[in-house]
Amino acid sequence: MEFKISPAKRLSGSITLPGDKSISHRAIMLSSVADGTSRIRNFLYSDDTDITIAAFCSMGIKIEHAKNEVIINGQGLSGLSKPELYLSMGNSGTTMRILMGILAGQNFQVILTAEESLSRRPMRRVTEPLSAMGAIIVGKDDANYAPITIQGGKLRAIDYVSKVASAQVKSAILLAGLYADGTTSVTEPSKSRDHTELMLKAYGAKISVDGLKVSVGGGAKLEGQQIDIPGDISSAAFFIVGASILKGSSIVLKSVGINPTRTGIMDILNMMGAKIKIENIKEVASELLGDICVESSDLHGVTIEGDLIPRAIDELPIIMVAAAYANGMTIIKGVEELKVKETDRVNSMVTNLNNMDAMCSVEGDRIIIEGSKFLKGEMVRSFGDHRTAMSMAIAGLAAQSETTIDDIDCVAKSYPDFTKDLQSLLK
Repeated sequence: MEFKISPAKRLSGSITLPGDKSISHRAIMLSSVADGTSRIRNFLYSDDTDITIAAFCSMGIKIEHAKNEVIINGQGLSGLSKPELYLSMGNSGTTMRILMGILAGQNFQVILTAEESLSRRPMRRVTEPLSAMGAIIVGKDDANYAPITIQGGKLRAIDYVSKVASAQVKSAILLAGLYADGTTSVTEPSKSRDHTELMLKAYGAKISVDGLKVSVGGGAKLEGQQIDIPGDISSAAFFIVGASILKGSSIVLKSVGINPTRTGIMDILNMMGAKIKIENIKEVASELLGDICVESSDLHGVTIEGDLIPRAIDELPIIMVAAAYANGMTIIKGVEELKVKETDRVNSMVTNLNNMDAMCSVEGDRIIIEGSKFLKGEMVRSFGDHRTAMSMAIAGLAAQSETTIDDIDCVAKSYPDFTKDLQSLLK
């Protein structure tokens, strides 16, 4: 469905963000292989998390949907049942990559299928270490692309040095480590989001962290928990940028997760001159959350590189929008990982912004954006990617004329109520 965005005067008001997608996935997975009942509040219902729920229901886990919470009757680490058919991963890369870590420790074979977009995303970064641990994994191009068949079983611990800072890779190995004899460790080139480590510890796993190295002991019994999921900072990012670039804006985003491994978006915007405050900070189930208060500001160009990239990898599309409306030049270095998301987000965002008369270019692994206060409204494409669609909606708010997005339905992957929440802030 097309979505039209007229130029807006400002964003104003407050909203409560939906639950964090990354944490929602992990809560379903860990609760399913824990012993006893878990209750999850502020769970995000979306296309992606529905896939995770369906996968575990297919493996015999009872999942109930009560008012304001999800109730999961966990069956322990070895309590999953072989599904009757294959498990469909849809377009959820998080489900597929992290779930493989759990399946590597099961005593049955399962086939994971994927829709077209996910079937083009690389999986060897996960299948390679899991194979080294003893799982038998077969798939297209040496198990790099779906469909993938996994025969789980007895695993051995490994000390793995990852070439990429990826929370999905790290999570898959740590979850497989629960089924291995001894201690399994993962070392990353830079720190990725640490929701899995925090949640594993809360459920009773033996977790240790030493700089960029995370270790888990095998054989620990996980116990069901009550989990309160904070608002998703990746969803908040769109409104943070929108309020920053629209003059006269002032918004409050309530109870948003501010885990330090996820706040790269705010660090980058603060570098650019944004006016962002965090109030009412508290810790819930080892996760920090707070109210994010944003006022409009004059942003300026910066260089974004190093550890900021993995801490803001999902937010880079909306950061590109901020850069397009900032004064001066912004350079984003090390964006290769952005090319293997649901779509090539480098190409999709550069194409769309340039169609609106922005000045964006790509040189190797870097994006260069020369900011401008005057972008024109235009027909832009989502490329079937939720973050591209939402980023272009925000770009349209500050444009000189109406912007049309060819397909807004894809936002259901992570934020089904995006357009409704956006309308509530338009004043």
